[in-house]
Amino acid sequence: MNDEILEKYQNAGQIAGSILRNGAKEIRIGVSYLELVESIETRVKEEGAGIAFPLNVSLNEDAAHDTASPGDLRVFAKGDVVKLDLGVEIDGYIADTATTVDLGNNSLLLQASEAALDAAIRAVRPGVTAGSLGSAVQEEIEKRGYRPIANLTGHGLDQYVLHRSPTIPNIGNMSGTVIEEGMVFAIEPFATTGSGHVGEKMRREIYSQISNKPVRIPTARQVMQSISGRNGLPFSRRWLSDRKQDIALPTLVRSGALHAYPVLADIPGSLVSQHEHTVIVTADGCIVTTR
Repeated sequence: MNDEILEKYQNAGQIAGSILRNGAKEIRIGVSYLELVESIETRVKEEGAGIAFPLNVSLNEDAAHDTASPGDLRVFAKGDVVKLDLGVEIDGYIADTATTVDLGNNSLLLQASEAALDAAIRAVRPGVTAGSLGSAVQEEIEKRGYRPIANLTGHGLDQYVLHRSPTIPNIGNMSGTVIEEGMVFAIEPFATTGSGHVGEKMRREIYSQISNKPVRIPTARQVMQSISGRNGLPFSRRWLSDRKQDIALPTLVRSGALHAYPVLADIPGSLVSQHEHTVIVTADGCIVTTR
């Protein structure tokens, strides 16, 4: 990593952290889900940065991959546990950060994922394994009486790449990638009152391009043209200019041109909290770009 790339990672992190903190303050009972999402995404653009993925706003047992749909009428309600997950990129160098807002009485649940994130960050240094970071996450969550979500992980970041090695687990093990200086990755503990595993819901609002296969249907071609500048980064169904393009999305997924991201959720009635920062590993620890 050279100084120019480091600066882009840090600038993306500063923008993401500031916008996330301010956006979280706006989540209140009765606030429009759609208006919040569009407002935060607009702020990223106004800062001269790019949106690395559609703003994730996931409620209660939903852990990840939800965002506002076109014309979304939902409003935040009393008791909601709201995960806000924001990605910002500058020339493809990504900052990924998340926080949770409690509209009920779940402060200990939020404390569990936040303390787990802090513990994992303190443990980062060259030579440790990713599994040891997972141990730090698991310990903080379980000692507060909750479960870490075992099948969700943190992930490495690269230019225009949201998920690569190393994988940072939320449960401990004695193996995993050995952490090296210069690695960039997101640590994202999830604490849950539920089973500790997520499954897929039918709801799909987020997609990404995974191939350049030719398409014959005109609306499908329009979709591919409209997302060509994303360089493979995810996009929202809400971003498509023509609602007729919605019809083409399942076809493009079946053809292997697009990947769909279903909402991931623990068992109904459970509550999930999430906190996340992006770090760059240094010789003796790490830089937290999104703090």
